[in-house]
Amino acid sequence: MNIRFFERSELTRTLWSFRREFFWIGMFSLIANVLMLTPTLYMLQLYDRVFKSHSEATLFDLTLIMVLFFGVMAFAEWLRSRLLVRSGVRLDQALNTLVFDSSYERTLKRPGHKPAEAFADLAIIRQFLTGNGIFAFFDAPWTPIYIAVIFLLDPLLGWLSILFAVIQFAVAWVSHRVTVDEIELAVETAGVSNRFMLSKLRNIEPVHSMGMLGDLRDRWLGYHEESLATNGAAFRKQHRQQAVSKFVRYTMQSLTLGAGALLVIDGRLAIGGMIAANILMSRALQPIDMAVGIWKPLIQSIDAFRRLENLLAEYPARPEREMDRALLGEVSLHGLKAIADGRGTPILDGLDAQFPAGSVVAVVGPSGSGKSTLARCLVGAWPEVQGSVQYDGQPFENLNREQLGAFIGYLPQDIELFDGTIAENIARFGEVDSARIIEAARCTGIHEMILRFPKGYDTEIGEAGGMLSGGQRQRLGLARAIYGNPAIIVLDEPNANLDEAGERSLLQTVLDLKAQGKTVFLITHRPNILGAADLLLALDNGRIAHLVSREAAMAGMKSPVATEPAPALSIH
Repeated sequence: MNIRFFERSELTRTLWSFRREFFWIGMFSLIANVLMLTPTLYMLQLYDRVFKSHSEATLFDLTLIMVLFFGVMAFAEWLRSRLLVRSGVRLDQALNTLVFDSSYERTLKRPGHKPAEAFADLAIIRQFLTGNGIFAFFDAPWTPIYIAVIFLLDPLLGWLSILFAVIQFAVAWVSHRVTVDEIELAVETAGVSNRFMLSKLRNIEPVHSMGMLGDLRDRWLGYHEESLATNGAAFRKQHRQQAVSKFVRYTMQSLTLGAGALLVIDGRLAIGGMIAANILMSRALQPIDMAVGIWKPLIQSIDAFRRLENLLAEYPARPEREMDRALLGEVSLHGLKAIADGRGTPILDGLDAQFPAGSVVAVVGPSGSGKSTLARCLVGAWPEVQGSVQYDGQPFENLNREQLGAFIGYLPQDIELFDGTIAENIARFGEVDSARIIEAARCTGIHEMILRFPKGYDTEIGEAGGMLSGGQRQRLGLARAIYGNPAIIVLDEPNANLDEAGERSLLQTVLDLKAQGKTVFLITHRPNILGAADLLLALDNGRIAHLVSREAAMAGMKSPVATEPAPALSIH
């Protein structure tokens, strides 16, 4: 075996590290399958020795040995099951962090992907390797051994067992192939029906207020009836195949007894051999049934393995880079391009600019000019970027993401809050530091508002902050952004849902951050907050139209004879 195969990826290396465990599982399977011959040997000894000698002592000794062998067999099966369970837990522990980080990176780079798919693939592999699938793998090689023992009893029974094994495999395989498509279709249609219903329940208010319930119910009933029809067809075919399989299995067992009886009549076989052959036949055919039964899980595991291997290869674990100093807050753009799939031109096209630490930058421009995209690029959240964003002269991707997060505050245009308490959301679900949480809340002017909630900072906000108004979510998101005094704060439309009092509080927050020497980017359409800015960055069609100081911009706007844009500044 080429060991290099197991070094292709992190996933194969991890699986190869469990070779010792699987070796012992194979050894325990060997013991269990050898001792499966105990009933056959016991019966042969009863007919050949006990019934002829009428010796009770011999019967007692044989029975004692039989019970001992069964005990050893049960202990071996228990050990291999326990070892498999422990191996499954260790496998998950070895891979869950890698899968989590890689699926996170993929979702960040390709928003259409769902992180849950990677964990489902990991669960498929773990369940196959720790379930009946691995037992079938170790038990299947014993089918020819059992058939060989039947040959020792009589060649006719041996050839008959081979014929029955082929028939059993063919029936099981046909049963699987005939029913698998219908079962998958039934699962798919049931999923469509359930997803349709759940998606409409998430938007129940417009459904109720605009009288859409009847039409949506009729459409759901169409999906539901289709699901019932496909389920019924799948179950009918499955039951029919089960009846055929049961007929074939019982017929073959009886024919084995009949063939054994014929050999007994001819004097070629003892009665004990006839019964033993029947038991061995059942045992020989059992792994075939099991192997065909796990065929679909095996294919699913292979597919899941390939998907996970590709995921871990495409998004490998990043080496940990320790940040040797805190960020000061200088931000620079070098040939920054933001690209989106399906779009011929970049959203941002070759941005070059430098923003000194401690400056407040207002980013303005018409809708679609790339303002929110720039905000996402500044915090490393845009999937496809060319060029670079640098903090204090260091490319963003060269910095430790976990450590870097403490120096960045981000308020996205679509506020994303999480199921938990107000305090946990402000603290970014890290260690809850009451003093810093209250400081952030006071700075954004929501401390008194939070205290009016039933449990104050311990109030559960519900999934996505459903119990809060739009303005409350925005101000809570702002408190989360400035929690811990980050050096660089990016605020995308921070006043979109704020009333007049909220805007005044936001302006005061920005002025406070400016006084503390923080670098703040404000993406906004409203002019009220521009008074706090040092620089005005105007975007147009993904390019920098102007980068000027606020005073120069205001002077250019007030001058009745100004026909040229205010000169761009190179500020250091």
